[in-house]
Amino acid sequence: MSQFQVRTDLALEAREKFEEDNVEIKGVRVEEEYRESSEIKITTMVIETENGAKTMGKPKGTYITLEADSMDDQDEDYHREISLELARIIRKLLPASKETLSVLVAGLGNREVTPDALGPRVVDNMMITRHVLKEFGRYAFGEEEVNAVSGIVPGVMAQTGMESQEIIRGVVDETKPDVMIAIDALAARSTRRLSRTIQITDTGINPGSGVGNHRHGLSEKTIGIPVIAIGVPTVVDAATIVNDTMHTLIQAMEENTHLKTLSTGLNALNDMEKYELIRELLSPQLNTMFVTPKDIDESVKRLSYTISEGLNIAFA
Repeated sequence: MSQFQVRTDLALEAREKFEEDNVEIKGVRVEEEYRESSEIKITTMVIETENGAKTMGKPKGTYITLEADSMDDQDEDYHREISLELARIIRKLLPASKETLSVLVAGLGNREVTPDALGPRVVDNMMITRHVLKEFGRYAFGEEEVNAVSGIVPGVMAQTGMESQEIIRGVVDETKPDVMIAIDALAARSTRRLSRTIQITDTGINPGSGVGNHRHGLSEKTIGIPVIAIGVPTVVDAATIVNDTMHTLIQAMEENTHLKTLSTGLNALNDMEKYELIRELLSPQLNTMFVTPKDIDESVKRLSYTISEGLNIAFA
């Protein structure tokens, strides 16, 4: 049945699916906060046990989600309040063993495909310091303690013929950073979360998993250093859109006397059966299609500044 599961990279959405089915998940702790001044909702989910990880289909670790309806809106400061919150979360997840860190920022994705270009564009906007520190020392910045920040955009296999993990592992072996920040575009289960949600996790990332392109993962286990992954959903499965539309249609039919009987029949199907039906009805060309908003180019531009500024603040 796994082939009929709604694709999502967001741990928050995976948990919500269990809540909809009234299934209790043991070994998973959830905390929610709301910043009234900035209208940001922060959900922290910690998968504490192997059983919880198996149930969720996610590795053990911490998953923090920032949600803000205004995140995709035009803003002269590129939503600095979100950047500040992001910086606070990143600092909390960074290794505490050293006062200054050597940080490698990896922008995953394909620069030539707009919905997948978030990672490369974030690296473009980063304040890179490693080369200056090596050449002139920390006093070039007028500070006694400066983090060494380097960046890489490994591209995708179709461009390089190499796994992102292979390229990054070689860079890590050569430059020996203390921690890596991986930025990537994600797939969501709900259209309302597109470009309005940021997920931060200390478990690493599997590039391309949300759209079914399973690549070698980037985690402490595979590359040898802690990996903090930052992602924003920019695409949604076409079948998910139809599935959401079906729920709305059933609600409308229940209010119509002539169509109420038909809605009763559809309601007899559980969510998995409805989604399976949709996937079977869609043509082979459509059931693997992913959809993105028409203004995704502007969204990615704004989000890349918001995330890069958060990283610059975190490592300042």
